[in-house]
Amino acid sequence: MKPNYKNWIPKGMIASSLGVTAVLLAITLGAWKTTAGWVFLIATAVGLFVSTDMIFMYRAFSYNGKRQLSKKIIEEVASHVTLPEGSVGLDVGCGSGALTIACAKRNPKSSFLGVDRWGMEYASFSQALCEQNAKAEGVTNVAFVRADATALPYEDGSFDAVVSNYVYHNIPSNDRQAILLETLRVLKKGGTFALHDAFSAFKYGDMQSFVQKLRDMGYEKVELISTTGGRVITKWESIWMMLAGSALLVGKK
Repeated sequence: MKPNYKNWIPKGMIASSLGVTAVLLAITLGAWKTTAGWVFLIATAVGLFVSTDMIFMYRAFSYNGKRQLSKKIIEEVASHVTLPEGSVGLDVGCGSGALTIACAKRNPKSSFLGVDRWGMEYASFSQALCEQNAKAEGVTNVAFVRADATALPYEDGSFDAVVSNYVYHNIPSNDRQAILLETLRVLKKGGTFALHDAFSAFKYGDMQSFVQKLRDMGYEKVELISTTGGRVITKWESIWMMLAGSALLVGKK
């Protein structure tokens, strides 16, 4: 049995984008040579660009494809987590369990808990899928439960490490930095964190100021490391990922 980590770009999302683009094109053709027609032409071009980029990302992210970009990102995040025996780590927004399992494999004498709300927008991801993938990988030092990333049901300082991958930018919020702080709240003093996301200014505000804020709070070795600089994601992988500021926030509490 092989693990099935699915794809981070759901086919339904691609279909919806193509559908909207097709509708915009139809409206553009109907309003051609009018002011509105030019507006819809621009909207159609944007829709086509987004749809094309999503298709490109779908192929790049595929675990069964040539690039296996998802696997490379997961391994990069997991590489920042090395725990002593008996430690407990938390993966926030575990999806199909890939990062939880990768961290558990790197730390066989520790245990990892993956939490997710498994919403309808990623309907193919589930607790059962995570458990099946762990079994397929032969990993037993993991568990998966349902929880909300904006209000984790754990006391302060409950975990020796916290990790996450491409989660927070999907959560509707006017203050995603507050969600990051909620994740870091459950990290023990001396614990490590590795949080990967699309840290664009539009989504997060000034992340360099946030890094300094963590340092001022006493966090150690806090860094914001771009993952679009060639080590993981080449400049040709996805224009969206570069514009979105794909990066790793790592450090120690």
